[in-house]
Amino acid sequence: MSPVPRTPRRTSTHPDLGDPRVGAPFFSTWRVGTPDRQRQTVDAVAEAWGRRPWPADGLLSYHVYAGEDGSTLLHHSQWASEQAYEAFVRTLRQERVDEIDTAVPGIERLGLGRYRYYRGASAGPDERVPGCVVIVEVEFDGPDADRQRAWADAVLEALAAEPAPHPAGMAAHFHLSTDGRRVLNYAQWESAQAHADALAAPGAGVGSASAQWQRVRNWPGLRSSTVRRYEHALGLVPA
Repeated sequence: MSPVPRTPRRTSTHPDLGDPRVGAPFFSTWRVGTPDRQRQTVDAVAEAWGRRPWPADGLLSYHVYAGEDGSTLLHHSQWASEQAYEAFVRTLRQERVDEIDTAVPGIERLGLGRYRYYRGASAGPDERVPGCVVIVEVEFDGPDADRQRAWADAVLEALAAEPAPHPAGMAAHFHLSTDGRRVLNYAQWESAQAHADALAAPGAGVGSASAQWQRVRNWPGLRSSTVRRYEHALGLVPA
């Protein structure tokens, strides 16, 4: 007897970044142009996925976030393995893409980032729901897995030693790109305004002017750093 296909279920719960079942967390960005098109695209994604069975046991969750810039959408999918994702691409992805592109023509897909979860830290037991996801992504001048881990460790050490951590900062989750060049911090904040206020505060922003933070900011080979704020717009999990 064939198993009954699972159906997608919408959820407002944010993903469990440290879920040990996730072997291949992916992040990608779409540029759609305007806040109206952001909303239309989120609706189109929900429709394209909701009308079809959940595509694979190897997909644990799929989340979409609206960029504060009013132009972009961040997509985060949690896969058990890259092989599960590649099988989805070969057989089931295109029909979803075609339906979304028919509903909202002209979407610019800026590329897929393949990562592995490394480690994270939180402010402690917390019942708050994140009102903002801050994606901090750094790129180095070449592949070096040891450097990726060392930099993430240094950030977590600086956070742990912070004498006055911002009370609205909830958690930080570090992902290492499989090409060895980038580190992505998925940080959860109480609100976008709280994060903006922290960046605008006197001094060095979210981190103090401590020796630990100076080391993080001046890491050898650090080529670029970007900070972008998002709001959770859509969550899909298997029912």
